[in-house]
Amino acid sequence: MGKTAIKRIGLMTGGGDCPGLNAVIRAVTKAAINEHNLEVIGVHDGFLGLIEDHVMPLDFSDVSNILDLGGTILGTSNKANPSNYCTGRDDNGKPIFQDVSDKAAAVAKHHGIDVLVCIGGDGTMSAAAPMIEHGLDIIGVPKTIDNDLMHTDVTFGFDTALGIATEAIDRIRTTAASHSRVMLVETMGRTAGWIALCAGAASGADLILIPEIEYDLDVVCERCLDRSKHGKAYTIIAIAEGAKPKGGAVVVDRVVHESPEPIRLGGVSEVLCDQIAERTHLEGRATILGHVQRGGTPTAHDRVLATQFGYHAIELIVSGQLNRLVAMQKGQLTSVPLCDVADRVKLVPLDHAIVRACRAVGVSFGEK
Repeated sequence: MGKTAIKRIGLMTGGGDCPGLNAVIRAVTKAAINEHNLEVIGVHDGFLGLIEDHVMPLDFSDVSNILDLGGTILGTSNKANPSNYCTGRDDNGKPIFQDVSDKAAAVAKHHGIDVLVCIGGDGTMSAAAPMIEHGLDIIGVPKTIDNDLMHTDVTFGFDTALGIATEAIDRIRTTAASHSRVMLVETMGRTAGWIALCAGAASGADLILIPEIEYDLDVVCERCLDRSKHGKAYTIIAIAEGAKPKGGAVVVDRVVHESPEPIRLGGVSEVLCDQIAERTHLEGRATILGHVQRGGTPTAHDRVLATQFGYHAIELIVSGQLNRLVAMQKGQLTSVPLCDVADRVKLVPLDHAIVRACRAVGVSFGEK
């Protein structure tokens, strides 16, 4: 679709909530209206808004004074993938999934949406990419606290989550020292260890356990005992929710059967804490940070990044560069084809500079 043909854009936030979403909503809406006289339609609760036809016009007043707000004024959903949508349950209670992409695309067409701006992570982009084949042009904006979206160096929301996790570990260190305990702090991230790695590095954790490097329980216990024997009365372990022992499996918190991605991770810190106590007789405590990492006011860095991403999304639209993802590469705004991002996850490289730096200063990743 060419520049002159675009008159109305849709705007939605998908997946888990994330600090900075409202900053993007503000930037997209105000830039579209102020610089290009485009109409903006807000879609409620991610793709669910298109599936169930819940949309509303957005103007300047709707997006004013939301830059510093956490969450999203549009609402979001991590269960509404149009190509794999739960429409009910059968007689045995088993979820029934159907492809409702045509219905979602028809709703967008009914409301005159020429381009849909999808703010989300890998799940949202994986859901958005097939919609292109159903006649809906897409611009993706990279959001996730996990920082695991391909082809962009950073996603907004990560800096805020990292700061929260780092502060939590800093605070837990004082109680660890007071009680001479092994303290485990579990971060989000699913199968990617970016939050645990960077928060562990920033807070000086003694061990950092991430999904990309399977840990050896013997090595973890030996490290805790060694610190105890040599005058270090406590041990701090930063652990990602997707971390797993060598040859073992991840710890599953629950299964959401009606979701296209039903597995929810969580609880590995509690399992490992019990194992360490049993083997070493050292007292330990596990703290699962959970959704506190998603909430609250975004950092200044995330507000600025989100604003840049939102504005660049409009630049792509008006220049006719559609079906692409806004990206930050080597400090420069750019874009990549949306299909190159869908169904892929950016993991921590084993030779990443932060991994090497941590090893150099004596941090253990739980491996022999």
